[in-house]
Amino acid sequence: MVLRHLEILEAIAETGTFTSAAKKLYITQSAVSHAVAELEKQAGTALFERFPKGVILTPCGVSLLEESRNILTACRNLDRRINHLEENTPINIVSSITIASFLLPEILSQLKTSFPEIQISVRVASANTAIDILQRGNADIAFWEGIAPKGNFHTILLGSYKLCAACAPDFYLSDLTITPAQLCDYPLLLREQGSAIRDTLDNILALANLKAEPVWESVNSLALIKAAEAGLGITILPEKLLLDSLLLKKLHIIRLAGMEMENQMLALFHKDKYITKPFQILIDILKSRNEFRSL
Repeated sequence: MVLRHLEILEAIAETGTFTSAAKKLYITQSAVSHAVAELEKQAGTALFERFPKGVILTPCGVSLLEESRNILTACRNLDRRINHLEENTPINIVSSITIASFLLPEILSQLKTSFPEIQISVRVASANTAIDILQRGNADIAFWEGIAPKGNFHTILLGSYKLCAACAPDFYLSDLTITPAQLCDYPLLLREQGSAIRDTLDNILALANLKAEPVWESVNSLALIKAAEAGLGITILPEKLLLDSLLLKKLHIIRLAGMEMENQMLALFHKDKYITKPFQILIDILKSRNEFRSL
């Protein structure tokens, strides 16, 4: 079945003659006659009743035209959209939890302002899972915390944030400044293994041959904050996450001797990725941000 033949069938039905159909479609009358002959041969029956002043569809011709309407409509809709396919292609994002909580909403709001029709899909996961999703090709871009992973990636630096240790004011501490070894002796309320926050802490402790053994481990930072406010232990989270509790004096900061913890925030995408127009706008927005913006 040739799509052009169906368009000719429709044009003849609408105009009533082969000549008028040819004029409407800017083709020759012989091309119209040839298309009708091909269709009737394929159908095995006449599709038009021929009269001296024109033609009308036979019942079989009416049936074929009705069957063709949806196909022709779909093709015309596609024809109108084909020059805008990139604009209609969704951007699939995977983001670490902390960036998704604070940085990503602002970025996507700016993107929507620049490109209101853009389609965006976001998946929030631990940092390690996010990179795995990107490497498997199940995301266009990953928002990652920590040291840039190895791989064939373009990397855009978005900023950084400091990690702080905090506990309830009435939580017993031997001193407001404690060593890494002393920290490990206290009940710890920590993010799950595989998160960027936990990896940073574990790597620093490993340098001192120490290992954290949390009494509470969670993917939910708010749950850890509430547990710390209840006096259940010490939590280590980005300062931004702790700010409200610090202002309300539900938590206070613990100084950690010799432990400066900071995570970079990065956007990563494959170097060989085809860059659509919407994706280029996202890249431009990310690059325009202050290079060392802190949470």
